Amino acid sequence: MQHAKVEICGVNTATLKLLTSERKEELLRKIAQGDATARQEFIEGNLRLVLSVIQRFIGRGEMVDDLFQVGCIGLIKAVDNFDMDYQVKFSTYAVPMIVGELRRHMRDSGSVRVSRSLRDTAYKALAAKEKLTGELSREPRVEEIAKELELKKEDVVLALDAILEPISLFEPIYCDNGDAVFVMDQVADPVNTDENWMEELAIRDSISSLSPREKRILALRFFEGRTQVEVAKEIGISQAQVSRLEKGAIEQIKKNLS
Repeated sequence: MQHAKVEICGVNTATLKLLTSERKEELLRKIAQGDATARQEFIEGNLRLVLSVIQRFIGRGEMVDDLFQVGCIGLIKAVDNFDMDYQVKFSTYAVPMIVGELRRHMRDSGSVRVSRSLRDTAYKALAAKEKLTGELSREPRVEEIAKELELKKEDVVLALDAILEPISLFEPIYCDNGDAVFVMDQVADPVNTDENWMEELAIRDSISSLSPREKRILALRFFEGRTQVEVAKEIGISQAQVSRLEKGAIEQIKKNLS
């Protein structure tokens, strides 16, 4: 099957390399010895990890190309600082560094890009609001501003929202003896935490190393709720083989996550 060509920073994402666990370990040993060629191959072989991480930051006013470049900086820092003695998978070590680099970029860049036409509409709406306030001796409703400008109500709301001063998630809202409480602490998602998200990435990475048959068995068993007998009939092997392959795949995932 031919993948659709999607280019980010001139890189065709459909052709990105995917390194095996054995190759990763081999390259990491060479990198530790100062092998620049191995370092380059390892970085290129982990660009898919960057793509996975930046998905969480898309839609926040930054270009995908910019996010990818910043994520790559985090990846390179992770490669240059990783030590095999840490006894953790590289992806487990790298994801927080990539996320941290992206968060710093988002914090430092600050503003969300707003189109010129949207800004013009917003400023016209503000002028109309001021005019109508004087005429009506009260604050006008959005419908009244829209009628004054001969625009749709939705367009006025969108334009005014676009120029609101954004509040940074890192903005301190309370500080006591040096311990600050940030906006992020008040709007934290108890379900979609970084820990859960990183665990999901690690599981996906582990599953990607399985054979097509093992992936199929796990999908049928745990996503479609099939019995081992049903899976055996569909794939064309014995129930004992399904049991052995399923157990082996689960053990492999557990090993990769440990």
